[in-house]
Amino acid sequence: MRAKDTLGRRGEDLAAVYLAATGIEVIDRNWRCSDGEIDLVGVDGDTLVIVEVKTRSSLDYGDPLEAITPAKLARLYLLASKWRRASSRRFPSFRVDAVSVLDDGAGAPVIEHLREVAL
Repeated sequence: MRAKDTLGRRGEDLAAVYLAATGIEVIDRNWRCSDGEIDLVGVDGDTLVIVEVKTRSSLDYGDPLEAITPAKLARLYLLASKWRRASSRRFPSFRVDAVSVLDDGAGAPVIEHLREVAL
């Protein structure tokens, strides 16, 4: 596995643990369809939460959240509706969240959670 893939997987693992500690139950990971992939799918009360995780080992290429472009966000909303149609579970509402993980491998990772990222 490439170092970038390993870092990304670790970031998703850290984000899942973090979200669980805040009360969000992760019910799906790396869900794929022809239009893309959802990193994490969670449930917060009766709200479906689609989570994009961005992980970096440093700020050399900017803050991880800067990688979530308007086009990426639009795709996440599309993927959310596709996940909802594919799932047997029903939710009255959904939101898109973003989690950034800054993990240099030396100290404790820094995790930031943005709720309800809008178009």
